[in-house]
This record gives sequence, structure tokens and C-alpha cells, in this order.
Amino acid sequence: MPAHAAATRALRRKLGARVVRTDAAALAEASYDSAKIPFRPEAVVRVTAEAQVGTVLELANRHRVPVTTRGRGTTLTGAATPVQGGWVLDLLALDGIAIDDEAGMAHVGAGAKVADIQRAAEAQGWFYPPDPSSKEYCTIGGNIACNAGGMHGGKYGVTRDFVIALRGFLPTGEGVSWGTATKKFSAGFNLRDLWIGSEGMLGVVTGAVLKLIPRPAERWTLLTSFRDETAALRAALALFRARVQPAICEFLDRQSVLCAERATGRVVFSGQPLESAQGESGRPVILLELAGGRAELREQRAVVLAWAAAHATAHRAARTREEAEQLWAVRRKCSGAMFELGDAKLNEDIVVPMRNYVAFARFLARLKRESGLAIPTFGHLADGNLHVNIMYHKAVPAECRAAERAVQTLMETVVALGGAISGEHGIGLAKSPFLRLQHSPAQVRAMQAVKRALDPRGVLNPGKMFERFEVWKHERLAVKLPWDHK
Repeated sequence: MPAHAAATRALRRKLGARVVRTDAAALAEASYDSAKIPFRPEAVVRVTAEAQVGTVLELANRHRVPVTTRGRGTTLTGAATPVQGGWVLDLLALDGIAIDDEAGMAHVGAGAKVADIQRAAEAQGWFYPPDPSSKEYCTIGGNIACNAGGMHGGKYGVTRDFVIALRGFLPTGEGVSWGTATKKFSAGFNLRDLWIGSEGMLGVVTGAVLKLIPRPAERWTLLTSFRDETAALRAALALFRARVQPAICEFLDRQSVLCAERATGRVVFSGQPLESAQGESGRPVILLELAGGRAELREQRAVVLAWAAAHATAHRAARTREEAEQLWAVRRKCSGAMFELGDAKLNEDIVVPMRNYVAFARFLARLKRESGLAIPTFGHLADGNLHVNIMYHKAVPAECRAAERAVQTLMETVVALGGAISGEHGIGLAKSPFLRLQHSPAQVRAMQAVKRALDPRGVLNPGKMFERFEVWKHERLAVKLPWDHK
């Protein structure tokens, strides 16, 4: 008999069998997220109204039932995996979006897709900048839970920078609101920001008010190539010293570029078929996008073209928006294309201070040599958030051990360089072995004290962050999710 059968029956009596699902298909679907390490829950609660969340949490808290909140499960860290069973709280139906055109705000439900929020804002001349690669699938509730970023982070900021107010429920089932739909709020402790990035461990977000900014009048995209990774990173620093702040500044190292080229059959830089342009392929690239008013772009474009002429081996501007989208499609292809280098991947979204870009590039070259593994790396240079992908084969024990050593060395080096073990994915299960590299014992105790204060019975998303979980030692499901770039 399931551990919380009586509580589940009570919940079903309150909310009905259409909301509280215990069939095998529903349980299997909710047992994993993008980390693809399954743990079976006892029930999936697909709420249709915010008040139902309070009912779920009041019962869960009373009976000590673990609750894992879920949107679509796009998180890569296992943060939405019900590792201790219990109930999965599905918020997808809370997907309302309303744009306040005068105030420049979006009133959204936790289940609203990020891309739908962006489209609704843009239809009225506004812009919601946070831009995770899974935006066509991921929900704003999940973005708030892990403080998601994306390619626009360097210029515009991350999710936290656009949250004006939150509403939701404490683990006890009590409803709360943090902030109001006003541009200023300084009335009491800022628990709004405490919830953002807390990965569903301190409360459940059911709705938010988001800040919008005016939609940029123009965009301009430039692709640049470089002799090697060090040259590319030195060039990026020179660009930032010139006080140019690109809307996007994406870096792809040689291994990432080669994977993307083989996946598309075309050379990234020239756009020519791979077989006819071998001499041009495999160069690290930086893909830039400027966004703003016409006069601002005219001035910045001249600076950027002069920079490219001085630092890049070649550069190519997109002549139309369609051509720009073709360049960005290559960037989106590189992650999935990496599986030609191994059937398993440790994808680490680390952050490195700009002053240590070159030192980190040298470290990565050494790590590749010493581990014997392919480690393609790409990411957002405007905020230092790089995605380091340690590729290996699950059936080769030596590669598994090398990958485990490599990820430990990577995290130790990132912290030593003054960086962060996660820039936008959060901790969840995948980063839990490294939390104490980032935070001192006193800092960890302070976070645990906050958790105990708000969730004394430990019902919300237990088994995450503070408890060591080594994802590389667990079998992953061989399943392709809609947002997988593979």
C-alpha cells in the first residue's frame, strides 16, 4: 500500500478524481523531468483553480506528504522530480495572461508559457526579455522557481529582475501575496525575492505580476569567427570595454561549432554546404545581436564593425530578419548535436567573472586533455554564463569515472575563479554535490534555517539541494522530450 494512501483518498474526496490522478499513465508522466531520472509519485494533482493549491498543501502538511510542484518539467537539474514520492502538484492549467498596457505589466498564472507571455506583450508594443531556450514549453512558474535566465541576461537581466509581485501558498496551505502591482513596494521583509530561485522549497507560486519594457525598434545580428577560444574571449572583453552592451552575445567553441555543422550539413560561418567549404569550418564564433532605437543602433553598429575588423578573422552581418533567424537556428542546434560525442552529458551552467575568461579558457583546454573527453562549451558572454557539456559513453566505465572527476574539477575551479556553480538552472538534484563548494557551512545553515522556518514539516520538494545526489550514478530514461534539441 502507498505510504500516504489515506491522505490521497482524503484529497480525492475533496477535489475529485478528475483533479487527483492515480492511474499508471499519469504517475509515469510525472515521475521525471528533463534530468530523466524517474521516481514514481503516489498521485498527480492537476489543479484547475488556485484555491485548490491551498487545499492540497493543507492536507499535505497535516499528513506530512511530500509535494513536488511541476509545470512542464523542462528543468535540467531534477528539481521537478518527485524523489521522495508523495504528490506531484501540476499547475499547467493556471495559464492566464493579461497585459496591463498602461502600466507595462503582465498578470500571469504560474502555468503560462514564457513564449506566450512574450507574444502577448509584443502584440501591445511591450517586451518581456528573459529568454530561456525552452521558452516555447517552459512555464513562468518554473522560471521563477529557478530564477531562469537566457541569452538576454547580460543586457536586460534574469527572471528576478522582472518580477514585481507574487501570489501563492505557504506549505501550510495559507494564501499569501508578496508585493503589489506597483512599481515601488517597501512594506516589510522582501519575501518575494526569497521565493524567486527557491526551487519550490519555500512556497508554491500560483501567479505573478511581471515588469515589461518597450519593445526594441530594431535588431541587428552579426556573426564573427576567431582563431581560437582564447582569441574569442579576449575579443569579447575588448567589446565590453568599448561600452557596447549587446542584447545577446553568444559564444560557441570549436567543438560546439563542429557538432552544429555536422548536424546541419552547412558551415556555420559561410552557410555553404559542409563538403564544399572544409577549410572554413570548425572555428569558434561569437554571435551578437544589438537591439534598441534606430539612432542607438546606428552608433553601436559602427563601433561593433570596427571591433570585428580589428579582432575577428571574419565577420558577417545578417541582411534580413530571416537570415538572422537562420544564424540563431545554428546556435539552438549545437546542444542536441553534441550527442554524437557521447550518449551521456553532464550539462553545467556555470558562471565565470569576465576578468577570468582567459584563465577559464586555458583551464578548459587542459581539462579536455587530461580527461580525454569531449567538452564542448557555449554560452552567454555578456553575463559570463557558460554551458560546459562533459560528454561520455555510459557503457564505458573509464569514461564514466573521467566524467565524474572532470565535473568535480570544473566546479572547484569555477568557485576558485570567483564564479558560480549555476547561473540559471538552479541546484535541484544535479548540483547538490557541489553546493558546499559555493557556500560556507554558515551560509548553508542560514538557508536551512529559512527552510525550517517556512516549511517546518519539510513537505515542499524534499530531498533536493541540501542532500547529496549523484546524477551520474543513476540510470536515465531513454525518452525524447518535445523540447530536447536532439
